[in-house]
Amino acid sequence: MEKEQSGVQRAGLIYGLNDRPPLKDTLFAAFQHLLAIFVAIITPPLIIAGALKLDLETTGFLVSMALFASGVSTFIQCRRLGPIGCGLLCIQGTSFSFIGPIISAGLTGGLSAVFGACIAASTVEMLISRVLRYTRRVITPLVSGIVVTLIGMSLIRVGITACGGGAAALADGSFGSFRHVGLAALVLVLIIFFNRSSNRYLRMSSIVIGLVVGYVLAWVLGMVDFSSVQSYGGFNVPMPFRYGISFDLSAVIGLGLVYLITAIEAYGDITANSLISGEPVEGETFVKRASGGILADGFNSMLAGMFNSFPNSIFAQNNGMIQLTGVASRYVGYFIAGFLILLGLFPAVGLVFSLMPEPVLGGATLLMFGTVAAAGIRIISSQKIDRKATLVMALSFAFGLSVELVPEILGQLPETVRNIFSSGITTGGLTAILANLLIRIDE
Repeated sequence: MEKEQSGVQRAGLIYGLNDRPPLKDTLFAAFQHLLAIFVAIITPPLIIAGALKLDLETTGFLVSMALFASGVSTFIQCRRLGPIGCGLLCIQGTSFSFIGPIISAGLTGGLSAVFGACIAASTVEMLISRVLRYTRRVITPLVSGIVVTLIGMSLIRVGITACGGGAAALADGSFGSFRHVGLAALVLVLIIFFNRSSNRYLRMSSIVIGLVVGYVLAWVLGMVDFSSVQSYGGFNVPMPFRYGISFDLSAVIGLGLVYLITAIEAYGDITANSLISGEPVEGETFVKRASGGILADGFNSMLAGMFNSFPNSIFAQNNGMIQLTGVASRYVGYFIAGFLILLGLFPAVGLVFSLMPEPVLGGATLLMFGTVAAAGIRIISSQKIDRKATLVMALSFAFGLSVELVPEILGQLPETVRNIFSSGITTGGLTAILANLLIRIDE
């Protein structure tokens, strides 16, 4: 007990990992965590639904299931069920990293192929959790940084398309109109303005404020049609495999590569979380905790696929929230999980957000995706950039961005091969792994 208390004091915490804060402190900390993650959880299903041109009901259901799956996943991570979970205040939510490959899979084989690939490819991350110390020699920080940067760069096209009005605007000829671009710009400027605030609550709420103001203005301009929703009542019953399941090899390979990277990201997030929580970051306890957390990352993504949602990953932003609040108690995670599950069970939540005009969402996601790319650059810059690293980066970005910018280059290849390499994340990521392994330079 003394050892644990000293760890809590060293970390500057008010409540340590296994403390039970009073109810009001628990609810306050849980609400702040929810504020930091809510938009990030619902955004990927909204983007994917927009790209796949799904109807309002399906979009609302996907948003609801994203919240539900995140709640279940968060509980498993915090509680630790057998070997599954890290036992920290570790929040899981829908991952942005998978959006590109998921859209590619959905355009090819529909939602059944998406969920099939999410479930099948999750085994990659679960296997990595069992051989963690060996995979870190292959997926180095340089490789991780390159893939994260490519994820951000590839998604910027999705964000800017939404700013212009999305698929609907492309169809009716209004794409890029002042109304669409102006609305997206307003949301973007508001988020930047409040994010710069010295008030931590305004900073934490910057994305929420930007989206709410943009949503209200869009409604005033007649861009939101609430009459298209028949009912906001009722109860969402989670129904496994509601949209069926099918398996496409190219989709499984594409998502499998991203699972490879998220395993390494999860390791970093668990390390940071342990450090902030005053827990050890080396030794047997830590290795067990990291392996359990990565296993849960894959297992929870498989569960999400079964319940018609997209892969989950550990949210790094919540590590910062632990520092801000001084509360590292994993019992707070149970409340967060409960709130997310409740929000997911009521269809009104999903339907309200599914009506959000694409320019409003685009203004926020454009900044988010740029932040993802910037995070990748930070990882790369933390490494020594020698001749080998320069060559690995040059090849990875060249191949990865070329298939994104000129997809016609793959036009003469067999369909299976074309589907595998149509994602810049997959092409650039595989190039980074192979180049890092094969290139040898004596400095």
